[in-house]
Amino acid sequence: MQSTTAAPATDLWDRVTGTQTAPEFWLVVATGVAALAVVLWGPAWRPARNAITIAHEGGHGLVALVTGRTLEGIRLHSDTSGLTVSRGKPTGPGMILTALAGYTAPSLLGLGGAWLLASGHITLLLWVATALLLALLVMVRNAYGVLTVLITGGLFVAVSWLAGSEVQALFAYAAVWFLLIGGVRPVFELQSKRRRGGAPDSDADQLARLTHAPAAIWLFLFHAVALCSLIGGGGWLLGR
Repeated sequence: MQSTTAAPATDLWDRVTGTQTAPEFWLVVATGVAALAVVLWGPAWRPARNAITIAHEGGHGLVALVTGRTLEGIRLHSDTSGLTVSRGKPTGPGMILTALAGYTAPSLLGLGGAWLLASGHITLLLWVATALLLALLVMVRNAYGVLTVLITGGLFVAVSWLAGSEVQALFAYAAVWFLLIGGVRPVFELQSKRRRGGAPDSDADQLARLTHAPAAIWLFLFHAVALCSLIGGGGWLLGR
């Protein structure tokens, strides 16, 4: 006799690990144009930037754990800034990699997402993003941060469970485009702030103190990662 309870679990596993059809080319382009508009238009960028902050601080937190540091908590603020606190050796490779992970995380996540989409794993992308947001939620230590992560994660869950395959595909492509394009703007914003004498304790300045290499070197690296990820990820999304 075939088990009726095992069938739904099997169907779900096949759906998550299987491949799905990409949207038509013009729809892929349209999601990219929409993401670009959100990043460039100030009133839309301000709330949407919270998603970039989630990726930024999540990058700090993940690398802190991977390098053996103790992650004490993450805070996300209403001005779209954030703070990740970890405990461990104040110098050395672990601290350097943790500081380096913030500005590079959104772009690298977008690059990984573009690779999954190019491979046809649309549903898997949505579930991986949901799992990462759930893991991040455990470490958030302020109410605004919890609310922001819950809203973002809830959106991914709703699309994953309730939306049809076409809507899932469009949402996934739009989200990845946003990470790729949205990962570029904060680096330019940081460069502009530092030019005006602001952000004296930015990630680039922390890296300069840790490595004795000028902050401009680290800004250049942030730019290089963001732009190369956009070019490479965009090429995957467009099938080029």
